[in-house]
Amino acid sequence: MAARKGWRVRLAEAIHVDASSRPMTEAILSIDEMHARRVIELAMRIAEALIAVGAAANEVVLSATRVTAAFGIRPVHVDITFNSIAVSYHGGESDLPFTLIRVVRAPVPDHAKLQQLQALVADIEAGLDLTEARLRFHVVRRTPFRYRPAVIVAAQGLLAVGVCLLYGASWLTTLVALLAACGAALVQRWTGRMHLPFFFSQAAGALVVTAFAAVTNVLRTHGVAVFEDASPGLIVAAGIVLMLAGMSVVAAAQDAIDGFALTAGGRILDLALLTLGVVIGIVGGVALARRLGAGFPLSTDPPTLGPAAMQMAGVVLIAVTVAVWNGATARTILVSALLGGIAWAGFSAAVAGDIGVPLASALGALAASFIGTLMAHRLHVPSIAVTTAAIVPMVPGSVVYRGLLAIVGAEGDTVQLIQGFSELFHAGAIGLALASGASLGLVLGAPVRDTLQSVVRRRGRIR
Repeated sequence: MAARKGWRVRLAEAIHVDASSRPMTEAILSIDEMHARRVIELAMRIAEALIAVGAAANEVVLSATRVTAAFGIRPVHVDITFNSIAVSYHGGESDLPFTLIRVVRAPVPDHAKLQQLQALVADIEAGLDLTEARLRFHVVRRTPFRYRPAVIVAAQGLLAVGVCLLYGASWLTTLVALLAACGAALVQRWTGRMHLPFFFSQAAGALVVTAFAAVTNVLRTHGVAVFEDASPGLIVAAGIVLMLAGMSVVAAAQDAIDGFALTAGGRILDLALLTLGVVIGIVGGVALARRLGAGFPLSTDPPTLGPAAMQMAGVVLIAVTVAVWNGATARTILVSALLGGIAWAGFSAAVAGDIGVPLASALGALAASFIGTLMAHRLHVPSIAVTTAAIVPMVPGSVVYRGLLAIVGAEGDTVQLIQGFSELFHAGAIGLALASGASLGLVLGAPVRDTLQSVVRRRGRIR
């Protein structure tokens, strides 16, 4: 009988959870309310600044909770949507909970400030005093953008030059693409000063690029000798890459993977509207050019890439200019250039293996993102900053251009219309592949980075 009862007890223990085995609830320390409010306010402002400079939502939540935990304020609940952030804290049953909510302005990438904010969070965890932390944050918040507007416009123009080098364009096509990109950048700055929504700014910039390409095509068709080798299509393709380069594709994909549905949905909708602005500007410009008798030649063949040395030079130039455009420091710019070359090498090897451009783009972005995640912490640079700059050379600008041109010139031709939409779907597949590859690299690289760091720390203790 005793044996049977013991067997039943063991069976019950194997099936059910013993309530007495659960650890007792820890007593929550009494925290001064004023101290708690000051800590929550600092965490809130740091989180707001991180969102404003383009950080992913998961990184923002982790940073806010790390700051509050460093000053003994836990547990804290952080809730982020696309344009707001809320931080809540409940000290105990006898204390009243309080919540702070702030509206976040539209994110503008500033990777130098992002790097400073990440360093501030690390120093707070290392024991930085609350008063000193608040003073340092105010210094970071008031730091102006690293580069002057003229430098940013020049960087945007050189980005188009990088695209032309990638495809081995003639010197004249490269020069016109440079002028078109600078013109589009200046128009976008003017629309920004007029406080127009960025959707119209994208459309205006794309229209300016298309106008430069249309004038080039008119001069070429009228027998101007110097314009014989000019490529209007490549000028527009370079402009498309310019318009799409400033979008936070990696952060949007990362938010979706991390489960921040509202933030990811808002960012993805924002990306879709900005892309639609580019489409409207180009379609309108091409249609107007056709009406004025300056129609573009339709080519179903993708532009051929230039020699390997020119490709690598173009890739490095694109990565550097994107990093400068996003306000990166010199170290981040160098890492971005290196990762851009690695991403393009992986992409080229995958394309040579005949696995398709979308999958090759994903593999190139994966390689750059994974290596960038391992390097970022060691070199104290933001991983999302170097990854964003590295994948821009693979943005499908020429594919978007061919698809739009086919749709505008269809004029009732069903086959050509289907071909145009097929090109756009192909471009969308490449864009999703870039975002997915970059996000997967961040996800896979984080645990490997943490493991390597723990191994280094253990070896340091042994010595």
